[in-house]
Amino acid sequence: MNLVLLGPPGAGKGTQAKRLASRFGIPQVSTGDILRQAVKDGTELGKQAGPIMASGKLVPDDLVMSIVRDRLLQPDAAKGFILDGFPRTIPQAEKLDHALATHKKKLDAVVSLEVPIETLVERISGRRSCPRDGSVYHIVQNPPRREGFCDLCGASLVQREDDKPESVRTRMQAYEASTSPLKEFYTRKGLLRPVDGVGAPEAIEAAVVGALKPREATSGA
Repeated sequence: MNLVLLGPPGAGKGTQAKRLASRFGIPQVSTGDILRQAVKDGTELGKQAGPIMASGKLVPDDLVMSIVRDRLLQPDAAKGFILDGFPRTIPQAEKLDHALATHKKKLDAVVSLEVPIETLVERISGRRSCPRDGSVYHIVQNPPRREGFCDLCGASLVQREDDKPESVRTRMQAYEASTSPLKEFYTRKGLLRPVDGVGAPEAIEAAVVGALKPREATSGA
């Protein structure tokens, strides 16, 4: 099964990708992880991407696609994969389709985790981190034992600037603007599977699996 998992920051893509990878026995493929690993391994593509990433710029589509293509050709992806957060634009989606078709593969479904902006604001703006050891807490879901202080080292916890409510809303609006055309693209192809991303992780996983079943049945006919 070849899947794409879409969703804004804070929607729980990483959690669901790991659960689905375990359920289906296929790898979770995150472009961010791939890029960092390529740089770490010193591959030719990593050498090209490293300076771009270090400067804070976006890695060009062609380079990202080359790295994704190489990853999807690894033996562990022979039976399928879960692309976590890629593609992000229609040009990337078209390049992905072309790359898969070259190897006689195609996407089976595109799962979009749908979470209201205000829920995402609550999730992300509640995060607090320790500037000393990097520990991350959440004021509701995972509070420190002593309010405002790290459990491990006792340092005062801080809120990142981009985790503040107005920053989060701006990021979410930008995400929605960029991915709405992508969701329309996959809707026209009959691949989009919107899933409510609010609830317990196991319930969301069950909803995702349920959303995939009609496609699985069709494919097996």
